[in-house]
Amino acid sequence: MATFLSQLGRFAFRRRGLVVLLWLLALVGAGFAASTAAAPPADTFSMPGTESQKAFDLLHEKFPAARADGAAARVVIRAPGAGKITSPARRAQVEQLVKDLARAPQVARVVDPFQANAMSGDRTTAYAYVTYEARATELTDAAHDGLADAMERARDTGLAVEAGGDAVEIEQAMSGTGEKIGILVSAVVLLLTFGSLIAAGMPLLTALIGVGIGISGITALGSTLGLSSTTSMLAMMIGLAVGIDYALFIVSRYRSEIAEGRERAEAASRAVGTAGSAVVFAGLTVIIALAGLAVVNVPMLTKMGLTAAGTVAVAVLVAITFVPALLGFAPVRVLARRDRKQHTGKPLSKRQQRRAAKRAARGRPNLGARWAGFVLRHPVAVLLIGVVGLGAVAVPAAGLELGLPGEGTMAPHTTQRKAYDMLSDSFGPGFNGPLTVTVEAEDAKAAAERVRTVLEGVRGIDAVSPATVNPSGDTALLTVVPATGPTDPRTEDLVHSLRGATGGLASRSGASEILVAGQTAMFIDFSRTLDDALVPYLALVVGLAFLLLMVVFRSVLVPLKAALGFLLSVSAALGAVVAVFQWGWLADLFGVDQPGPIMSTLPIFMIGVVFGLAMDYEVFLVSRMREAYVHGARPAEAVVTGFRHGGRVVSAAAIIMTSVFAGFVVEDNDFVKMIGFGLAAAVLFDAFVVRMAVVPALFALLGKAAWWFPKWLDRLLPNIDVEGEKLNPRPGIPSEGTARENHLVG
Repeated sequence: MATFLSQLGRFAFRRRGLVVLLWLLALVGAGFAASTAAAPPADTFSMPGTESQKAFDLLHEKFPAARADGAAARVVIRAPGAGKITSPARRAQVEQLVKDLARAPQVARVVDPFQANAMSGDRTTAYAYVTYEARATELTDAAHDGLADAMERARDTGLAVEAGGDAVEIEQAMSGTGEKIGILVSAVVLLLTFGSLIAAGMPLLTALIGVGIGISGITALGSTLGLSSTTSMLAMMIGLAVGIDYALFIVSRYRSEIAEGRERAEAASRAVGTAGSAVVFAGLTVIIALAGLAVVNVPMLTKMGLTAAGTVAVAVLVAITFVPALLGFAPVRVLARRDRKQHTGKPLSKRQQRRAAKRAARGRPNLGARWAGFVLRHPVAVLLIGVVGLGAVAVPAAGLELGLPGEGTMAPHTTQRKAYDMLSDSFGPGFNGPLTVTVEAEDAKAAAERVRTVLEGVRGIDAVSPATVNPSGDTALLTVVPATGPTDPRTEDLVHSLRGATGGLASRSGASEILVAGQTAMFIDFSRTLDDALVPYLALVVGLAFLLLMVVFRSVLVPLKAALGFLLSVSAALGAVVAVFQWGWLADLFGVDQPGPIMSTLPIFMIGVVFGLAMDYEVFLVSRMREAYVHGARPAEAVVTGFRHGGRVVSAAAIIMTSVFAGFVVEDNDFVKMIGFGLAAAVLFDAFVVRMAVVPALFALLGKAAWWFPKWLDRLLPNIDVEGEKLNPRPGIPSEGTARENHLVG
């Protein structure tokens, strides 16, 4: 591996013009394809194999007239004080509102609440149902303004008017502020790390090109593969973060090789052969974690995972080809200003290279080496503080409550939340989460009426609508209003109870099949699907990554402690998410309008993404330790060497990745805000506590045992030269700086 990548890096460095031209052509081509592609489809949601999906497909087949996918709004009207909405004056005001709504652009139909008897029992509240000719994503600003203006005119008459539904505009669009903040902080960190504008700009430039190609590719294939506009959200977030980090590691290794006196093309070759190998395997772990989301069997998650994995693959290719090509254009200017003068002119001879390496070794130990020495002298204390601290942060995760976003979880000041609360107060808490019961039979109407009679006597059900029968008469539809709200555990118990009784109910009513669905039932099925997929997903991702790390590090214990460290960091991150977004701690600081249940998709997203990123830092840091170890250093010396060369760079990479993720916290979109916060916390915990403290402490306690590898397993698994042993012309010679490492570790 190292030999091949070394040759690739040398080729890219020497044929830099060709390589840069090819990548620019790829960017332009992807951009052109995206600009000429058909509009991406609207967001769709399906869960193959669930009862909700089966009922949904049945309704599409049996009720073709109801297949229109136009947007809808439910406008809720309440008379002021204790007044009646049916009084002549209020009735006239409501009828005028209905007329105003009907005149708004793109409106197909407005159902008058008086004609549909859509009024509460006390006659204080009513609602008008508005359907549109276009889907929610295709509504124009004029349509949104028409709805808002009609509501405002009705409010001027004294009525309380609010609206919910997908036709109501949600102010949660991605503003792009998150990416800008992340890029700005990344630029500052890179400048401080490298001390060179050229070196700082390279990772940013290459990351933007990689993300540009990835996102353009997703957009170009959107209509063909059914990739909606939200599919690229995760790809943007992950691609930008890893793209900067991967380039950072290769540029840093190039500077290190130059500092040891190597010729420029040779330095680029070795940088790609060593750091590039780590980038490839780190990228593979991220790709495995993201692509593994396919086992959840939710198409939306599968598409998001695969598109993000594709963007990461592009970032890896950019790092091992485009970065060395750019280094070829600025081989000296990429160095800090104070170091440029001594590396201009003719390349150093072999003797001069050895002297340069010795001078670099005699320098004062940097902060990374001093920190590693401290940990090696106090491993037990550092290990206990790290584990106990993360355990304390993880405690709130024990109270994790999962749910899906809805109008009932929106901020109290939004019109959707006000409409939701008005309907709950006037029509009962279950009105916002009705269940749909489908009945298939030869005489569906008669069977459905018998089913309705039974359901009306079930405890926990407030009302059952009359049956709606399809034109062929073989399928009927009942709407069931529970007595409890959509997120109430008793509603979930009711769904399970009804589904458990459908078999016997079908035989008694003469139905061939009865299905229980609806939005509330769909949420329940979605949560169960995620719960059932969690263990297989973890087994697949952790298993493949464990095998990959064994191949990379030729060790059993190193991958094991990497996986255990991941569990610590992801648990702590979930604890922080629960504390802020569910319990409301520091909610004002992070802009959380309405604390509530954590989105059901978040834990599995975090597990996949955090595992991949955690392995990134493990590979980058430990591969340098492994490199020193196979070149003759003692275990403790190898740890110090790894931190001396990699500590500062890994810290910078972690700060960059944290800033990229944290930048998304300022977005209005709730899911983006939550996942950005969770990933930023996870990176901080994993990089600075697990990899920087717990890992070296365990290495100190394990000693040579950390690199134990059974001989039979060594023969079985392929030996991939990740640490670049074959690139070293002087095998067996201890790595430079051995005297200093001896001083630090004692």
